[in-house]
Amino acid sequence: MTTIYDSAKRKHPAIEELIALWRYRDLIYQLVRRDIVARYKRSILGVAWTMLNPLGTMLIMVIVFSKVFNRPDNYAGYVLSGIICWSTFSQSTNMSMRSMVWGSRLLNQIYVPKTSFVLSTVLAGMVNFVLSLVPLFLIFAFSGVQLRPSALLLPIQMIFLFSFSLGVALLVSTLAVFFPDVADLYPVLLTAWMYLTPIIMPLEFYQEILDGLLLYINPFYYIVNLFRILMLDGFVPHLQTWIATGVSSFGILIIGWIFFTLKADDFAYNT
Repeated sequence: MTTIYDSAKRKHPAIEELIALWRYRDLIYQLVRRDIVARYKRSILGVAWTMLNPLGTMLIMVIVFSKVFNRPDNYAGYVLSGIICWSTFSQSTNMSMRSMVWGSRLLNQIYVPKTSFVLSTVLAGMVNFVLSLVPLFLIFAFSGVQLRPSALLLPIQMIFLFSFSLGVALLVSTLAVFFPDVADLYPVLLTAWMYLTPIIMPLEFYQEILDGLLLYINPFYYIVNLFRILMLDGFVPHLQTWIATGVSSFGILIIGWIFFTLKADDFAYNT
């Protein structure tokens, strides 16, 4: 039986890529495993570094900024929760971009779903996020913060964080393939973005700027804010908070996915 491929009946690239990812799900698993093993292979502390890194950063930030601002209650937990979310996002998107630039060189040799390099890196980042929760729980215990039932909704926030990180990773990875300078410019933009987000500085500092407009136009604010509400404040947020976070995260994911898949056929010609 001869199979005839009719290009006129080709599905939308975004749909084709989803189908390909499901067929190559074993490959995704191996790529995630490779990213995790490679990250800690030559590290003396191994996986413990994922826990110590945000904890050390938190201690530095608390010492430095606690004398500058009026510290909110449980400032250590406030800073650490922000750092954990931001580190997951920034490291995942940065590594995804470089992984895609490296992986695009293979596209002329073998077939793999083009999003697999980005997806696997973001998934590995989410594994690190889970490990980073350990020092957060230790800080909570040391500070006397009790986890409330709202913490059971953390998996939903993780879905939002994963979706947003994947969407941004797809966008910057596509740009980096066509414009290599993006890989050097992106860390600079990340630094500026971090200081425009309530990661370290108190929320009140941003609320006083343009009546909080700086917060509302920052899509990552909704993700870190939801994380703090569930884990630090300990209550279930209003429906508006869920909607705003969902729109910002899934909106970026849809935009990034469509943009990536529409440009993916040209990757092999730009390596």
